[in-house]
Amino acid sequence: MDEFKVRTIDLQQMQNQTRHKTDGLSSSTLVLRRGQAFTVTINFDGRPFDPMKEKLIFRIVLGPLYVEAPVSVSRQPSLTQWTAVLEKCIRNPTGHSAFSVSLSSPASASIGAYTLHLRVETRLSVKAYFLGQVTLLCNPWCPADSVFLQSEDLRTEYVKSDIGLLFKGSTGNIVPQSWSFDQYEKGILDICMKLLQVSPQHQADMGKDLLNRSNPVYISRVISAMVNCNDDKGVLMGNWSGDYKDRLDGWVCVNPSKWSGSADILRMWSETQFSPVKYGQCWVFAAVMCTVMRALGIPTRVVTNFNSAHDTDGNMTIEEYYNEKGEKLSMSRDSIWNFHVWVESWMKRPDLGRGYDGWQVLDPTPQEMSAGMFRCGPAAVTAIYERRVDAQYDVPFVYAEVNADVRTMIVRNGRVLSTSVDKRRVGALISTKRPGSMSMQDITSEYKTEEDENTYRGSMAGVTGRSTTFRCEPQSDRIMASKGVEVSLQLLKAPVVGENISFNIIITNNDAAPKLLRKHVNAQNKEYNRNPTETFWEAHDDIKIGPKETVTIKHEISFKHYMLKETEEDSLVNLAVVIEDVKSQERVLASEEFIIRSPSLDIQIQNEVSVIINTPQVATVIFTNPFNVAVSGELTVSGSGLLEEKAQMRLTIQPRETIKKRVNFTPRMAGARMLSANLVLENPPTIMHGFKTINVQAS
Repeated sequence: MDEFKVRTIDLQQMQNQTRHKTDGLSSSTLVLRRGQAFTVTINFDGRPFDPMKEKLIFRIVLGPLYVEAPVSVSRQPSLTQWTAVLEKCIRNPTGHSAFSVSLSSPASASIGAYTLHLRVETRLSVKAYFLGQVTLLCNPWCPADSVFLQSEDLRTEYVKSDIGLLFKGSTGNIVPQSWSFDQYEKGILDICMKLLQVSPQHQADMGKDLLNRSNPVYISRVISAMVNCNDDKGVLMGNWSGDYKDRLDGWVCVNPSKWSGSADILRMWSETQFSPVKYGQCWVFAAVMCTVMRALGIPTRVVTNFNSAHDTDGNMTIEEYYNEKGEKLSMSRDSIWNFHVWVESWMKRPDLGRGYDGWQVLDPTPQEMSAGMFRCGPAAVTAIYERRVDAQYDVPFVYAEVNADVRTMIVRNGRVLSTSVDKRRVGALISTKRPGSMSMQDITSEYKTEEDENTYRGSMAGVTGRSTTFRCEPQSDRIMASKGVEVSLQLLKAPVVGENISFNIIITNNDAAPKLLRKHVNAQNKEYNRNPTETFWEAHDDIKIGPKETVTIKHEISFKHYMLKETEEDSLVNLAVVIEDVKSQERVLASEEFIIRSPSLDIQIQNEVSVIINTPQVATVIFTNPFNVAVSGELTVSGSGLLEEKAQMRLTIQPRETIKKRVNFTPRMAGARMLSANLVLENPPTIMHGFKTINVQAS
């Protein structure tokens, strides 16, 4: 009989990727998860394979590293090293024969792009065969993997799902925004792997980097730094200036609020030879990192911290300054972001000892350096809860973001007139998308004890402002209670772009004598991540108030006063009132930061209950112009797995007119999908969003 001779080798891509739950991920390679067997079929001519006469040795190569796995007829697969076990032989009627080999990678294998080779050794010859490339990912389905997540529902949400919901705005007016993570889009997985290849760690020492890629703690620190471009060839450049115009050198610049998915950003980065994409802000950095981590197989979710402290000097206190007219001053490098967005990834933390496995905070937004690079985490959420500020990485910084005190001072000519401390405002609400639902999940209790967690839940139901009384006690660490005068702010309804802002000021005289008061009200524009800028509206007058009397004074700020100058989706306002008792000089301040929401777009599906894969469908985007003038802009509709290309159209809409625009689409992926619509208006410059989730049925 003829000698054994390898004819072809089949990597069984479709069957292996289905078993490894990587089907749908787009790559030029076979995509597998570590710690799990995959099958290779070897077609041969001649006599059957005889392990006594020939050796079959698989060579698995990752950069300069390699390992060899001889084919065994009896060995069991291993979770600690590469193994190759002969499975079965098949003889076809044509005379050609085949056998399959089960290859297994260890659950601690480094992730990356491998090449597979097969060597056939006989007494007289050695022949080598190139099998192809394999991309190896983490495996949250494997109990031995350090990213193992036990719940199938949570694995579906935090690894497989490519649709998301981010939360922005303020605690009193939370704004959900849809996001398409796009990990199944063409070429995206390969681009996510490029982040590891382009990283400074890989460029400095390839071998060391590849060995370290077995550890999700290491991987996550690399990705946290690579999503921003501050000290490497990272993906995104941050910009909080409000100026997002294209540059003279022809570089395309995008307002961060216009992004609705990760694929455009990652492709632009790759296609420009790893030049930073302009621009991102915190939710964009976090959403892109979520895409990369999910693509790499690490369970990840996007988290919003409302009233997030940026404590630049590490003293766990944020200093805020107002003048006696109620204008907030920029006198401190510290700031409170109305919201800040980061990610949590699920992994074991053997470096911290027992009890710190699970969710880890990672923040790619460039704020402060960690070991010489702009990155943050992984900081164990349990360590933050337990105030383990000695635990790596960056626990003190994240702890301050959710727990810092706020010391507010009224000043005049550089002199502090009065001060007070608020221990409740920072970390008022920490939230994420609820698994299997397009709704919000409150996870504040995972970060803060009940003692820490004096969140103002009431402000989520209503929109009443805080009231704090100030006395001349600069060293006091408690919230002062007024004996003479109290004041509060009350928004009468959630403000919407195009409408007036209506609010009440409620003043109470607690004394049994009448008082003469001076009232100063001040409204300032604000970016979500820093102190307010110029005052756009103010009112000052004197008030006489009787003994034990409460008075309510209504104010309105017209649209023309706050009309946006730069294109924004939601405008932020800092509103403050200072009441001064003319006789006692006691000053009382109430303040409220709120958003002026843009109107939303409505999306309707023609046959919503019977959307079937590969069957044409129609969506309708509906918008009513709330303004008294005609508006013009561009409507963009996108949907991963629904639309091959974005649908874009120019619109002009008359005052109070309702428009309905049809968009044809053909679903090409089953399961939960999402259509997103953005309308960017030019005058007034604002951005409006809408989304619709669709359950696509298999045919």
